[in-house]
Amino acid sequence: MIFKRNEGRDEAILDPDIPIVDSHIHLFDGRPTPRYMFPEHLADVTAGHRIIASVYVETNAFFRTSGPPLLRPLGEIEFANGMGALGASGIYGDCRICAGIVGYADFTQGDAIADYLDRAIQLAPDRLRGVRQVVIEDPTGRFFKYMSMPPPPPGLLRHPKFREGFRHLAQRGLSFDAPVVDNQLAEVAQLADAFPDTTIVLDHMGTANGVDQDAAGLATIFKAWRTSLLEVARRPNMVCKVGGLGMAQWGLGFDTRPDPVGSAELAVAWRPYVEAAIEAFGPERCMLESNFPPDGRSCGYVPLWNALKMIVRGYTDQEKAALFSGTATRIYRLAL
Repeated sequence: MIFKRNEGRDEAILDPDIPIVDSHIHLFDGRPTPRYMFPEHLADVTAGHRIIASVYVETNAFFRTSGPPLLRPLGEIEFANGMGALGASGIYGDCRICAGIVGYADFTQGDAIADYLDRAIQLAPDRLRGVRQVVIEDPTGRFFKYMSMPPPPPGLLRHPKFREGFRHLAQRGLSFDAPVVDNQLAEVAQLADAFPDTTIVLDHMGTANGVDQDAAGLATIFKAWRTSLLEVARRPNMVCKVGGLGMAQWGLGFDTRPDPVGSAELAVAWRPYVEAAIEAFGPERCMLESNFPPDGRSCGYVPLWNALKMIVRGYTDQEKAALFSGTATRIYRLAL
């Protein structure tokens, strides 16, 4: 598997003064994929773009190895909070790395998750802002060909205890990051309807699964995905993370390219998806993301943000402020 994380650092930085909150990053080590920890992320956020903060999103990493199984994921929140403390120290520059944390929670535990959530908040009261559970369901199995984590069991959103656990979020002021595939967008809409007081963040625009598709297949999938996105966006408690397009699952093919991919080429391929998401949700409910390091399969960190800047160049200053930093700062209540 080719990772291009460091490619394109010689590109000129477009609009270098725009402050960016990278709303979706992961840190992990000891996996088949290359290590991506604080030093690697620091190198990316200081490579030229004005990244003022990043948000850590769970990836089933750094779990405790002992204690009750339900509480073991607290280890990842402890880890992320430590990384946030390093960023807040100012020793490593102005970027507040891991200023916000989206931890893991297993809602199939039902009401038992309440104690877990309270403990999680106690561990990171200044940074824990939401939780996530990967609920991706793809009957074709194509999506999981490129997934770095084990596939989740099917039917999590329909698990008899999922909503019993989910109801504990709103009273604690926690949001839910929803990593799903396009065929699940109707289910996400139903979840948003059932819990109107809970903010639900749609990760990676509800990835349109284009694995093993030709151009005609991608066009058909795009049309259906865009229709579903417009429908789910009608829920005012839904917010969208715009990005993740470097993942192989979109079927855009940049992950298989042996040569470096520049921002201009990325912008052409990504524009229809980015514009469709912003059209559906509006800039005030969209936040741009790098989804690094997974998106590093397709491109470097510098070209990624240059491409996103190219795509939204025609938006107003107010709209760009929301997309690059404002929405993420508001939704994750970042103290910047």
